[in-house]
Amino acid sequence: MPMTRFFLVVLFLLFLVNIPISLPAQRIVYSDPEKEDTRRLNYEIIGKVGGNFLIFKNNRARSWISVLDDEMQPLGREELGYMPSNDRTINVDFFPYADFAWMIYQYQRRNVIYCMAAQLDGNGRRTGELLELDTTHLNFTSDNKLYAVVSSEDRKRIALFKINSSDRDSYKMTKLLFNDKLSLLGRTEVLIPMSDRGDQLGDFALDNQGDLLFSRFLRGNNDNVTKASMLILPATSSSLQEVSLPVSEKGPFLDELKIKVDNLNQRYILTSLYSDERKSGIDGCFFYVWDKQSRQPLVNSLHEFTDELRQEAKGNATTRTAFNDFFIRQIIVKRDGGFIIGSEAYYTTSRANSWNRYDYIYGSPFMGFNNFYYSSPYYNRYWWGSSPAYGWGSPGGRTNSAMRYHADNIMVQSFDPGGQLQWSRVVSKTQFDDEADDLLSFTMMVLGGELHLLYNQQDRRDKLLNDFTLQPGGEMTRNTDLKNLEKGHQFLPKRGKQVSSRQLIIPTVYRSYICFAKVEYN
Repeated sequence: MPMTRFFLVVLFLLFLVNIPISLPAQRIVYSDPEKEDTRRLNYEIIGKVGGNFLIFKNNRARSWISVLDDEMQPLGREELGYMPSNDRTINVDFFPYADFAWMIYQYQRRNVIYCMAAQLDGNGRRTGELLELDTTHLNFTSDNKLYAVVSSEDRKRIALFKINSSDRDSYKMTKLLFNDKLSLLGRTEVLIPMSDRGDQLGDFALDNQGDLLFSRFLRGNNDNVTKASMLILPATSSSLQEVSLPVSEKGPFLDELKIKVDNLNQRYILTSLYSDERKSGIDGCFFYVWDKQSRQPLVNSLHEFTDELRQEAKGNATTRTAFNDFFIRQIIVKRDGGFIIGSEAYYTTSRANSWNRYDYIYGSPFMGFNNFYYSSPYYNRYWWGSSPAYGWGSPGGRTNSAMRYHADNIMVQSFDPGGQLQWSRVVSKTQFDDEADDLLSFTMMVLGGELHLLYNQQDRRDKLLNDFTLQPGGEMTRNTDLKNLEKGHQFLPKRGKQVSSRQLIIPTVYRSYICFAKVEYN
C-alpha cells in the first residue's frame, strides 16, 4: 500500500473514532389496540414470566390473560374460564416469578367467601389444580375485599390474612403463611387490642423471614394521628409484639404512617409527614427506624423542611403552605440502610366543595368497616410501593364532571441510615385533568444506581412523557432523547410497573383503547 494511501486510511479511521455515536438511552415499543381493550377494561400488569409479558384483563363478565413477546406483539390469550363471573369475583392479586406466577383471587358463592390460587406459566396457562387457600362463612353479601395478601421482598413468603372486627375492643386476626410454592407454613390466630374507640389499622408489610408488621393508630377528631404503634406478628409465634411510637396529643401530629422493610439491614422504617400544631400545615418528615436484631429504635427524629426548600416546592401555594398538598408516594431503601422518599403535591378543585386533605385521606372515621370483617382503607387506596396491586387497575378512575384533579411538583429526598438529610431535589410540573386523574402523577424506576422519574407534561395539545434521572449524589438531569413517542399514545405513568432491571411497562390510551408500552433502557 502506498504511503499516501496508508495515511489517508489512518486519518479516516481516526475520524470515525472521534465521531460521537448517538445511541438512544431507551426505546419504546407499543402493543397494538385490541377490540375488547376499551376504556372500560379492568387490567393488571402481571410482569415478565418465562420471557413473555403477561397482562390480566377483565371486561364485563370475561377475564383473560394477554401474552406479549419482547416486541409487544401478541402471542395469544388464555381465557380464565375457571374464575367465577365478574359480579362474584371480589379481588385478584398476582405474584410473578421467573418461570411462573401465582394468581390469588377471592369470590363469594352464597354465604361463603373463597380464597383460591392458580399457578400460571409463561403463556398464561394454568398449571396444576386450583388451590383453595381458605374460606369464610358470612351472613351477608360483601363486595369488599375480605382477605389481604402481601408478599416479602424476595417473594419467598406470602401471607394471607383476614381480620374479624365484630368485637370493637379486640379484633381477631387469622394469618396463613405460605412459601413461594404456596405450601402452608403455619396458621396463626391472634387478638389485636383496640382499646380506643377510634383505633384504626394501617399499612401492612411482610419481611423475608415471614414476620408480619402493621401500624395501629388513633386519629383525634378525624384529623391528625395522636397515638400510634407498630405491631409485629412473628412467623414462628402467635404472640403479638407491640412497639409504641413517640406520638402524643402534645405532638408531633402525624399525617399518614408508611411502613417499609429494610431486609438487607434487618430494619423497619416508619415515616410520615407531620405538623407541629394540630390540623395545621405540614412542617416536615417524621422518622422511626426499628432494628429487628436488637429490638431497639435506631432512629427517632423529625426533619423540618427549610424555607429554601419550601420556596422551591411551593408552586402556586405560599411558602408557609408549600407542603400542605404533598403526599408520600414511595419509599426506596438503599443498601447502606439509608432511604429515599418521593412525594408529590396532589389536590382537587371544585365549585361545590373546598379542598381538605383530611377528608381526602381519611374520610369517615367509620370507613373500612363492613358489618363483621375489617377492611383497612389503605388496601384500596392509591399507595405506591406496595407489593402486588390491591385491586384491579381500572383506567376509568374517579369521574366527576365538576371536579378538577391536580398533580404538581415532585420532591425527592435522600437520607442516610441515621435519618440525616443528604440531598433534596424538586421536579417542577403542573398537571390537571377534568375527567379523571389517570394521566397525572408519576412513576419511579430504579435502574442500577440511578432513579428515573417519568411523568406526562402538556405540550401544546399533547401530553408527552418526560424522564428525569437522579444520580446517587443527587445530580438531576432531564433526558431529552425519549424515542418512539408515537403521536396519539397518552401514557398512564402512575399505573406503570417495572418488570425487570431495565424494563418498564406503562399503559397508554390510544383512540379510546388501552394499549401497553414497554420502555427499555440500554
